[in-house]
Amino acid sequence: MSIARLLHDIVKKDRKWEWTEKQEEAFEELKKRFTQKLVLAALDLDKKIRMEVDASDYAMGRVLSMEGEDGK
Repeated sequence: MSIARLLHDIVKKDRKWEWTEKQEEAFEELKKRFTQKLVLAALDLDKKIRMEVDASDYAMGRVLSMEGEDGK
């Protein structure tokens, strides 16, 4: 099960709010992942750019990626 899914499930209309140790751990892990690595950079139109999108019944997401210094 994904980390974010644990947090998504607790805010559904048909569920009673219950903050458990599992949700606390998931929240702390997400905070760590979002703050440990650089996730934003200025767009450089001279580099290769890729856009990925995905959607389902309960979520949607998109990522705009740019080629890094390592060529990836």
